[in-house]
Amino acid sequence: MRVVQDVAAALARHGLIQRGGFVFHDGDDVPDGPSGPARSVLLVGQAGAGPWPHFERWREAQAADLENPLDTWSREVIGHVAREFGARAVSPSDKPYLPFQQWAMRAEGLRSSPLGILMHPDYGLWHAYRGALLFDADIGLREVRKQSHLCDLCIGKPCLKSCPVSAHSDTGFAHGECLRHVRAPAGEACRSSGCLDRNACPNGAGYRYPAAVQAFHMKSFAGL
Repeated sequence: MRVVQDVAAALARHGLIQRGGFVFHDGDDVPDGPSGPARSVLLVGQAGAGPWPHFERWREAQAADLENPLDTWSREVIGHVAREFGARAVSPSDKPYLPFQQWAMRAEGLRSSPLGILMHPDYGLWHAYRGALLFDADIGLREVRKQSHLCDLCIGKPCLKSCPVSAHSDTGFAHGECLRHVRAPAGEACRSSGCLDRNACPNGAGYRYPAAVQAFHMKSFAGL
């Protein structure tokens, strides 16, 4: 439908992209749309660092001590697009939390990597979901077939071998150990250039976030 193309064009003005979507089925846990139970969901996000220049220009006009600036910018932009197209905007940080990862897997046919980030066949680990648009009507979105999972083809699993404190493993993510390392003097490489495990993945290298973008996200993660 035309609305999907028009939404994509509106998002592109901010470096964002639509990340697939679907029509809710009978029996789904359906969130509220703009005026009742939603009929369709369209995910909004990024591939690589596309939104970064747009976000930086916006950030220059904000207070230096603004909390969660990227989340605030995302809400503002996606909220504006939602109002333009008669949708309800929602964010991954909204409480009660909505099942964004499950929606993403259903919308784009993705599966999780050993790091917990969804592996994309083109973007690798260098993508994100910034929000979603909920519509009252069926806007012509359809779930895609499951994508080929690059992690199944990866023998060496460098993403599980590059962290100096082995924060990622087959048993999960050692959040506390990672946090202590990043905040310590020994974690300078992580603070300045991003997660070593994530950077070790060879997939989607052309979409890898620049070091400054990775440092921004790591600072936010570590509360620095």
